[in-house]
Amino acid sequence: MSVLETEVSGLIFQGDAKAIKIIHGHGTGALKNAVREWCKDQQGRFKAIIFGENYDMFDKESMDMRSDCELPDDKDFCRRNSAITYIWLR
Repeated sequence: MSVLETEVSGLIFQGDAKAIKIIHGHGTGALKNAVREWCKDQQGRFKAIIFGENYDMFDKESMDMRSDCELPDDKDFCRRNSAITYIWLR
């Protein structure tokens, strides 16, 4: 997870990104679990962590992030894709 920490910290420092989409895939679930555990350990550092399976029009944080970030069409929106995790940066 040190690579994830380095990349996220770099994006925060640069200040250009408002959200990060992490594609960890399905596989055995080990990488997904590690990414999501790391995100939980970072609680309070980000505006929100949004799991792909919750990323839809009925999730307030998803809609707020899409509005704040002015996200273009995202093929994973409303697809309940558990192979991704979004980090909404402060």
